[in-house]
Amino acid sequence: MKIINQPYWTLLAVVLLLSSFNIKGLAQPSIPSLKKQGTAKQFIVDGKPFVALSGELGNNSATNIEYMKSIWPILTEGNLNSVIAGISWAMVEPEEGKFNFDIVGEVINDARKNNLKLIFIWFASWKNGTSSYVPDWVKRDYKRFPRIKINDGDPIELITPLSDENRNADARAFAALMKYIKKVDSNQRTVIMMQVENESGVLLDSRDRSANADKAYKGPVPQKLMSYILDNKANLVPELTEALKRNGNKTSGTWEEVFGPGKPKGLVLPIRNLVPSMTQEEQDEAMVTFPFYSDEVFMAWYYATYINYVVEAGKAEYPIPMYVNAWLKQREHSWPGTYPSGGCLPQVFDIYHAGSSSIDILAPDLYRPDFANVAEEFTRSGNPLFIPETSGGAQGAANVVYAVGQLDALGFSPFYIEKRIVAGDELTQSYKMLSQLMPLIGEHQGTNTMGAVLLTEGNSSKTIKIGDYIMNTDLRSDPRNPNAQNSAPQGAAIFIMTAPDEFYIGGTGITITFSPKETGLKTGLATVEEGTFEQGKWIPGRRLAGDDTGQGAFVRLRNGYTLQKVTLYNYK
Repeated sequence: MKIINQPYWTLLAVVLLLSSFNIKGLAQPSIPSLKKQGTAKQFIVDGKPFVALSGELGNNSATNIEYMKSIWPILTEGNLNSVIAGISWAMVEPEEGKFNFDIVGEVINDARKNNLKLIFIWFASWKNGTSSYVPDWVKRDYKRFPRIKINDGDPIELITPLSDENRNADARAFAALMKYIKKVDSNQRTVIMMQVENESGVLLDSRDRSANADKAYKGPVPQKLMSYILDNKANLVPELTEALKRNGNKTSGTWEEVFGPGKPKGLVLPIRNLVPSMTQEEQDEAMVTFPFYSDEVFMAWYYATYINYVVEAGKAEYPIPMYVNAWLKQREHSWPGTYPSGGCLPQVFDIYHAGSSSIDILAPDLYRPDFANVAEEFTRSGNPLFIPETSGGAQGAANVVYAVGQLDALGFSPFYIEKRIVAGDELTQSYKMLSQLMPLIGEHQGTNTMGAVLLTEGNSSKTIKIGDYIMNTDLRSDPRNPNAQNSAPQGAAIFIMTAPDEFYIGGTGITITFSPKETGLKTGLATVEEGTFEQGKWIPGRRLAGDDTGQGAFVRLRNGYTLQKVTLYNYK
């Protein structure tokens, strides 16, 4: 018998142990999460930063696998890396306590086959200020599952957040869903995030006026909320700070005593076109004021705590990131009740933070024309920007560049994507460009070495500072010529500084001149080259000078979302 010495056995044991560790590591990968980098939060998927270049399907598209067969190729051809799809509480729990997740599993499998990550919307208690996705057994039993009442006690098909029975039934179903997703997907990690509910809030009135809600409204503001306000009084959102100041900065009291008056008795609100009809000046004023603020705060507290309970039940099973979304205050929807009162809008961010510590992101459904302003508002209080529903097309293509480059957005998702994306259109070009930049974007999020501009005909030039340089951006084809025409009705550019004098710049329709921060110097273009990234490596294309750079005066991003590598120098 051959004798094998002890060092051999020791070495073999070490090899086997390492192999076992690696196999175990592969079998138990880290789940998607958020982590801090500099001033930003990053979305970590498969161990690296991820920006969801996504699209939201029509509300009911993913309820039928046959219907989806023709849609998956459209999504992949559109350069998406992820898709947002709805799951209906009514479909997965048609009878109380009896769950059927077959359709969920099939959607996960088909997304995986098409190399797409998946974000699910839990259409449950609320969708667009209504309760149309709750199961029939909830709809029929209005005594067990009470509705919101408006005006003089008129019930509407909207289950109230002031009900433990409503909340607990929703939470049980969501926990069962997350348990299923963990079972079928925790190794492959196709599902990377969850939206819980959709555009929650009260329509047609500023708050619930059921007997239970009236009693709570006339009672004291919960101590948990007051404690949060007192502990964070130096950093509250301005709308809350102003309301508290107007009412004497009380440390306790009823909702109206602390936050001010609610909606006047007798005023009836439609969903659109405020009553009485408003002039242009009144519309302008309504956009910057916050009437019935105590009603909105009251509803925000109960929606936030209800949804947080549901989120916690889901995270107990599978703790991937979870967010809520808001229907925005906007023209013709500028009083609470004409938009869903109590949703997670910037003016009530602190209420959501106090009542929903397990919710990771407060997200806007952003269709307003002042995209940049609203997107920045949603970065208040350290909230990471994620835009789950917005416009696509040429404007969406420009908006996503700005959101990702300037505001460290974690994702961008035009609505009804299967109807609104065409292979080769502006959005697919923009997504392709950002996909190439993704490793650099992840490296530079939150580090002050990345920025972006968004230009429109009404705001056709802008200056941005990164490192030692100032970038002067303009829609005009030659900014030296005051009579030059704009290259396009909108443009966008992202700037990433990879060395003190080196930038990768991507975008469309913009001309850029450079100047130094230090006075007394001028900046010149050293090298300008077109190119692409392939598997993270820069592949140079044409080197540009002469007519293509205005004889060394500027960099021009022509229409079509191109990339350029630019090195600069200073002289005097």
